[in-house]
Amino acid sequence: MNEKQTTTKVLNGLFWKLMENGGAQGVQFLVSIILARLLSPEEYGVVGVILIFVTIANVLVQNGFSTALIQKRKVDDTDFSSVFFFSMAVSAVIYLVLYLSAPGIAYFYNNQEMTALVRVLAVVLFPGGVISIQNAYVSRNMAFKGLFISSFAASMISGAISIFLAYTGLGVWALVWQQIAYYFFYMLILFMSISWKPRLLFSILRIKTMFAFGWKLLCASLLDTVYNNIYGLVIGRIYNESMLGNYNRGEQFPKLIVSNLGAAIQSVMLPVLSASQDEPERVKSMLRRAITVSSYLVLPMMAGLIAVARPMVLLLLGEKWLPCVPFLQIMCIAYSFWPIHIANLQALNAMGRSDIFLKLEIVKKMVGLAVLVVGIRYNPLVLVALKAAADFLCTFINAWPNKRLLNYSILEQWKDIIPSVAVSILMAAAVMAAGRYVPAGWLGLGMQILFGAVAYMLASWVLGLEVFRYIRGLAMDRLHGRK
Repeated sequence: MNEKQTTTKVLNGLFWKLMENGGAQGVQFLVSIILARLLSPEEYGVVGVILIFVTIANVLVQNGFSTALIQKRKVDDTDFSSVFFFSMAVSAVIYLVLYLSAPGIAYFYNNQEMTALVRVLAVVLFPGGVISIQNAYVSRNMAFKGLFISSFAASMISGAISIFLAYTGLGVWALVWQQIAYYFFYMLILFMSISWKPRLLFSILRIKTMFAFGWKLLCASLLDTVYNNIYGLVIGRIYNESMLGNYNRGEQFPKLIVSNLGAAIQSVMLPVLSASQDEPERVKSMLRRAITVSSYLVLPMMAGLIAVARPMVLLLLGEKWLPCVPFLQIMCIAYSFWPIHIANLQALNAMGRSDIFLKLEIVKKMVGLAVLVVGIRYNPLVLVALKAAADFLCTFINAWPNKRLLNYSILEQWKDIIPSVAVSILMAAAVMAAGRYVPAGWLGLGMQILFGAVAYMLASWVLGLEVFRYIRGLAMDRLHGRK
C-alpha cells in the first residue's frame, strides 16, 4: 500500500471513528439533558461513584489484550478466541469480587441501596470485555463504519429505555439500566456488523505471548484510570461538592471535544503505524502528519471555547453554573496538547515499546501527584491551574523517547504546531473583541463562533500554513471523487 492509499484509508477510518464517538456522545448528551430534569444530582452522584469501580474493573478485564491484538503482526481466529475466553473468565472473577464487595462499598458511602446497584451494574463487565475484542478486530481491518452504526444505535436504544424508566419513577435505576442496555446492544449490533465470531479455540501460549506485551499497558491503564479520578475526589473531599460540580462541568466541554478526536486518532493510528513498525522513517512521517493535522483542528476549538466560555455557559447551563467558567478555561489549556500526547504514545505502542509506555506513565503520575500534594494547600482554581501546567510538562515527557526511536524531537514537534498555536491565539483574541459588539443571546454566540471559524481559516490561508494547504487538498480530492 503506497503512502497516498494509506492516507486515504487513515482519513476514512478517522472520519468514521469521529462519527462513532461524536454521534454516540451527541445522543447521550441530549439524553442527559432530559434525564437531568427527571432525576436528582444525588442520583447521578450514586451511579457516578459506582461507575468508578466498574471503570477500574473494566481495565482489569481488558488486560491490554485489545491493543496487543492490534499491534501483533499476524493474528488469526485462535488469537481472538483465546482472548475472548480468557476475558470472560477474568470478567467472572472480577464480577464475583465486586459482588462480594458491594455491601462494604455501600457501608463506606452510607447508602445501603448501593449494594444492589453495584451487583447489577457490574454485569457490564461481560459485554465490555467482548466489545474490546470487537474493537480490536475492527481497528485491524479499519472498518470503523460498523462501530459508528453500533454505538449510535446503542445510544439511541439505551437512551429511550432510560428516559422511559425515569418517567415511570424508577429513579437511579434508570441510569443503571441505561448503562447495561448500552453495553449489551452495542455488543449485539456489532456482532451483526462484523464477520468475527468467537470459536471453540484456545491457546495458553498465545495468551502468554500477548500478555507479555499487554501487561505493561494494563498497568499503565490502571495508573491512568485511578489517577484521573484523584483530582475530583480531592476537590470533593478537601473543598466541597459544589466546587467538585463546577470542576466536573468545566472539564466536560473541552473533554467532550478532545476525547472524541483523541479516541479516533488512537484507534486509527495504532493499526496503521503497527503495519509500518519496521520502517521508522515511514512511522515518523505518519506521526508528524497526525500531530500537525490534529493540532490544527483541536487548538482553535480550545482557544474558541476559552473566548466564548461565559456566554456559552450562561445560555446552555444558566447563571448558577457561571462559577465553572474559570475551570472550563483552564481545562481548555490543559486539553489543547492532547493530540501530541496521544500520537506520541501510539507511536510507542506501534513500535512494540510498551515498556517505555509504562515508564512514561509512572513518571507522569509522579509529577501529577506531586502537583496535587502542593496544590491542595491553595484554592481549587490554583490546584486545577497547576494540574494544567503538569499536563503541559507531560507533553515533553511523552515526546522524549521518539527522539531516539524515530529521530523526531520535541523541538521538531513544536516547530510543526507553532503556526497553529499562533493562529489560534490570534483568533481567540479576535473573538473576545468581537464579543463586545455582538448582541446578547444565541444570535451573538453564533456570530462569535462563525466569526472565529472564518478568521481562523482566513488567517491560515493568508499566512500560507502548510497543514491548511494539505487539508484543503485532501478535501478537494474527496470533493472531486479522487482517491
